Amino acid sequence: MLLPEDDPNATHIMIATGTGVAPYRGYLRRMFMESVPTFKFGGLAWLFLGVANSDSLLYDDEFTKYLKDYPENFRYDRALSREEKNRNGGKMYVQDKIEEYSDEIFKLLDNGAHIYFCGLKGMMPGIQETLKRVAENRGESWEEKLSQLKKNKQWHVEVY
Repeated sequence: MLLPEDDPNATHIMIATGTGVAPYRGYLRRMFMESVPTFKFGGLAWLFLGVANSDSLLYDDEFTKYLKDYPENFRYDRALSREEKNRNGGKMYVQDKIEEYSDEIFKLLDNGAHIYFCGLKGMMPGIQETLKRVAENRGESWEEKLSQLKKNKQWHVEVY
């Protein structure tokens, strides 16, 4: 999974569970820490990280520092399944956070944002169901939207 660098002002929505956050750490270091003459990031990087407990938040100090240092270019949302409740009173999973911000996420995707998924493959069915439900509530066909995202090379999945 590579970070497309053809547009330094692109939006990158990164969704991870557990150790799936590792590639995004590399992306964020490239965006915010490295001095790359051919790539100066000016877009939005939005990280959603789902883990069981707050003590399982990998690289949290680093991500929190990006929030402080780059407030216009970085957003960070955590889903802690054993510590937080979703709006229905169940466990808070990363797809619940996606649903919470779905209007914004879909608008960003409509405007060319890249969306990435990395983590255990078991994360994808719940996320796909949520995205389908959101699309249908918006009067859109999820199958058509997904096909368009793939065609436009905006959809990136690396699950294991």
